[in-house]
Amino acid sequence: MASMRIAEEEEPIDDLDEANEVIPYNYSITAYGADYPVDALVKRIEANDIIVPRFNWQPNENSEIVGFQREYVWPRKKADRFIESLLLGLPVPGIFLVKELSGRFLVLDGHQRLNSLHAFYQGIIDGVEYRLDSVQQRFQGKRYKDLGIEDQRRINDSIIHATVIRQDEPTEDQSSIYMIFERLNTGGVNLQPQEIRVALYHGELVRVLQELNDNASWRTLYGNKSKRLKDLEMILRFFAFFYHERNYRSPMKDFLNRYMASNQSLNRQSEKDLKRIFTSTVSLLSQTVGAKTFRPERAINAAVIDSVMTGLARRLQSGGIIKPDEIIERHAALLRNEEYRDAVETGTSQKAKVETRFRLAMEAFASIK
Repeated sequence: MASMRIAEEEEPIDDLDEANEVIPYNYSITAYGADYPVDALVKRIEANDIIVPRFNWQPNENSEIVGFQREYVWPRKKADRFIESLLLGLPVPGIFLVKELSGRFLVLDGHQRLNSLHAFYQGIIDGVEYRLDSVQQRFQGKRYKDLGIEDQRRINDSIIHATVIRQDEPTEDQSSIYMIFERLNTGGVNLQPQEIRVALYHGELVRVLQELNDNASWRTLYGNKSKRLKDLEMILRFFAFFYHERNYRSPMKDFLNRYMASNQSLNRQSEKDLKRIFTSTVSLLSQTVGAKTFRPERAINAAVIDSVMTGLARRLQSGGIIKPDEIIERHAALLRNEEYRDAVETGTSQKAKVETRFRLAMEAFASIK
């Protein structure tokens, strides 16, 4: 695996539009309630019938990547008190599940609770043995297997209410589920757009994005790895514009959602094609312009990433470049262009600004020999 720099602090990036965008849709959603015994939930998690996404890759028994989301963030005391509530027969907050076409359920909200439950039954939490601590004396130091039969039966039979959601319309993506993800987020730090996408559209495209994110040339260009998956989002953004730039319509957030949904299983663009165009583009930029490629000022600029990479990638479609030093000159001239600067500095998700920066970037690189 290529070496990479891991930052303690998040890499700053100029990309304010997406966070403030509102997706203008009407939806048809089916939602119903279901009560699950705790032991049934744990068994479903172990069978991958309920997917509790994590940031770490979690292959199932068929070597399928089932996605990732936030790391386990609950403090031990909170997890212990949650388990204790179930042991005492007390009611606990419900969870939200998304029913996928496969029939499996994706955890929309409640993954910290379900992770805590699964950890207690397994006897391991965050890689260490899970024995209850911040609880009343009779449960102190106990794992699930140490509980008496009555206590095991009580927690097994405890009920957790689930709200199950299925999007009926539109059928081409999960845009309503994405919006519900944005609005729930009760488990700690709010999820960022790409964190939601990798959980919601888990599958082969996510795996490819993750592998490309480790590319040494990309790491040179982008810099420190993003804990909130912003670098992963920039790779997705490049693919979305490279293949569908002419079909762009705002908001940017929805444009990226639609592309990720459309190629979730690599049915439209293959892994080979995605890796080929990405690798050749970032390799040339790394060898020529280098670490300042995406930084018109100090911070990385998302609009520069999407336009510069797409402009050069389109040129590479017509053949190799025998004078790579020309890339440096064309890139510098592009970043000095006042019309281009305006299109990458303000209102960057507006259709007119998108069209302007892509036109100028493609003109800049088109005639390189």
